[in-house]
Amino acid sequence: MTQLLLWLHIGFAIFTLGPLTAVTMSTPKFIRSRDLNVLRYLHRTTRIYAIGAIGVFIAGLLLGREYLGRPYLSISMTLFIVAAVLLVIVDRDQAVAIKLLSAEPSTDDAKAQRGRIAAFSGVIALIWLVILVLMVWGSPA
Repeated sequence: MTQLLLWLHIGFAIFTLGPLTAVTMSTPKFIRSRDLNVLRYLHRTTRIYAIGAIGVFIAGLLLGREYLGRPYLSISMTLFIVAAVLLVIVDRDQAVAIKLLSAEPSTDDAKAQRGRIAAFSGVIALIWLVILVLMVWGSPA
């Protein structure tokens, strides 16, 4: 059972966190170019992969249930929750940017949303890297 959970945890991490990071980090470029079709696609993709990323957390929680008192797991879970909150903000800003850019006539260029999405996406990517380091160096042999 432990091996299955480990494979699920790693699989969810590879197939959700990587694409999720790429999608959120590419959003500001398409806000700048005002490409609404791509923005709608990126927004939908962000939601799908963010929901899938919950699997990383659940599989990791089940996998490390006997080590929950260890600092590397507590820190990792806290960082994951922080990243999830930031993803909710990114999702909201994507929706607002789409609404602003699709308004006729469009008077707002969604500059605030573009900047916030760019900043939070970078922070989220750093959080994923910190969690990766904690998992590799902190996990029991």
